[in-house]
Amino acid sequence: MTINVADYARECAAQGLRGDYSVCRSDFTVEQSYNYTADEQAVWRTLCDRQTKLTKKLAHRSYLDGVATLGLLDKIPDFDVVSEKLRKLTGWEIVAVPGLIPAPAFFVHLASRRFPVTNWLRTKQELDYIVEPDMFHDFFGHVPALTQPVFADFMQMYGEKAEDLIALGGDEMISRLYWYTVEYGLIQEAGQPLKAFGAGLMSSFAELQFAIESKDAHHVPFDLETVMRTSYEIDKFQRAYFVLPSFDVLRDGFQDVAEMAAIVGRHKGKPALDPAKL
Repeated sequence: MTINVADYARECAAQGLRGDYSVCRSDFTVEQSYNYTADEQAVWRTLCDRQTKLTKKLAHRSYLDGVATLGLLDKIPDFDVVSEKLRKLTGWEIVAVPGLIPAPAFFVHLASRRFPVTNWLRTKQELDYIVEPDMFHDFFGHVPALTQPVFADFMQMYGEKAEDLIALGGDEMISRLYWYTVEYGLIQEAGQPLKAFGAGLMSSFAELQFAIESKDAHHVPFDLETVMRTSYEIDKFQRAYFVLPSFDVLRDGFQDVAEMAAIVGRHKGKPALDPAKL
């Protein structure tokens, strides 16, 4: 499916989206244009300093290793510099985008081991919440995990297979899988404490604490079919968090194309599961 960039740019402008979509290339990428102000650099450091106090104790070691390897905390990252490090580790690179891009273009980038990262940062008035994903969510949240080979392989496979599963009627199911793993996934390896790795948690001061430390957080063992059938929350804390025993379970489950197609066939068009009742 081909989406006209100019048409998409006009739609985004009409919706009041913040990024400049008028300068998108045909693949919806733009220049990072590293000309951030002193105020923007201060916002980045404030966000990183505050969130790092939590991630050091609540994030999975894979995420923490990624942060240490890439060096994301002192200043707004230069995408080219980080891409050079990522390529050596897992073959991934960062591409700048003005914000949310169409799903087909997003999938193509993932399949090619390119992760789209928004090139603008929230303001100091938006430290706690922002409607659109910004650079802090995309970079601080997502990029560190791409240093981990197994998770990096899953992300590429997701990009390769998503459109085929959507064509079978699995658009909502494939979105739920991404949401409950890449954005809000937890992991508890054998004999280890519960930790977070999802980008939505890594970049959220309040929900990261809730998901790991609150007695009210609803933790559910990861099951691929259940995840794909379960509805999720966009503008509030999740009513369920799925817990992986390892990244291998996620990658290996998604590798079985026939089973993924069978799950879609069994459940497309059916009501979603209520996460609070799992």
